[in-house]
Amino acid sequence: MAKREPFYLNQTAVQPGERTTIDLRVTRLYTHSTITMPVHVVHGKQPGPQLFVSAAIHGDEINGVEIIRRLLKLPMLKKLRGVLMAVPVVNVHGFIHHSRYLPDRRDLNRNFPGSAEGSLTARLADLFMREIVRNATHGIDLHTGAVHRSNLPQIRANLDDEETAHLARVFRVPVLLNSALRDGSLRQVAADEGVPMLLYEAGEALRFDELGISAGVRGIVEVMRALNMLPMRKPKTTKSYEPVIARSSSWVRAPESGILRSTQPLGTRVHKGEVLGMIADPFGEREVSVVAPNNGIIIGRVNLPLVNEGDALFHVARFEKTSVVAARVEEFHSEHQVDEVDPNEEQLI
Repeated sequence: MAKREPFYLNQTAVQPGERTTIDLRVTRLYTHSTITMPVHVVHGKQPGPQLFVSAAIHGDEINGVEIIRRLLKLPMLKKLRGVLMAVPVVNVHGFIHHSRYLPDRRDLNRNFPGSAEGSLTARLADLFMREIVRNATHGIDLHTGAVHRSNLPQIRANLDDEETAHLARVFRVPVLLNSALRDGSLRQVAADEGVPMLLYEAGEALRFDELGISAGVRGIVEVMRALNMLPMRKPKTTKSYEPVIARSSSWVRAPESGILRSTQPLGTRVHKGEVLGMIADPFGEREVSVVAPNNGIIIGRVNLPLVNEGDALFHVARFEKTSVVAARVEEFHSEHQVDEVDPNEEQLI
């Protein structure tokens, strides 16, 4: 048998069967300290796909950092085929300062593919493209809602692509959102490079959400199994699970400023005209209803009760059969309340 070649990242060779952390130089601070983007590379003993898993492209979205930490602790990675590139903190500047943005106030996920001669954000995007995306065959990017907003665990992807749709389904979340590619986004440039990619959303910025974290770890493992990077489960331990696809969604906005009392949690099935919450002034002299504009499921909502007129309050995904989606959400919550892993199998977490 011919000896397999090492995997190279940033001119560093990682031999088959080895794992190591490689620091990609981003920039130097004005204090002379160097900022690096750490990448943990696991090179399997056997050939296979080259998957990147990234988090904190928005520096305040920290759920994904914990997901990657738990992923890298799994003993089953000893059986890995191919290459795993784990990037827990892409936007190091934002992560340090609890900020979505980089110091130049740009959104990294609107600045791909970037430029080696551009702004600080553009240079980081260019680095990620050169070293990570172009070394990958597949990708998973981990996100949360923004500050004071929570998202139901969901996958956003180009579900018109057959391979991407298959990987989205095996992630085992209740809702898949067929999301258009945004110009300048990581998903858009990955698609241009021929790299199928999933975007996983769960939880809120600057907060750990245990449901979203545990579902994220399991979802990544299931995708790696589907790619034949990890051994498959025993058939008897795998339950049939078919998520529901939303082709569109919209935000319900505040009709007036005031103090919001939400009456509907994430994952709730709602009907057109149903009251989602009430907005009142501090004295209770005036109160207005926030109503659902259409049938659907709440996949995102604001957590801060102080709202201004026009603020986005509830993110409602549209479905033909909302009862089916509600059942999937309930099933998903039940699955993650009870550990259903075979006791003879390596624990995921």
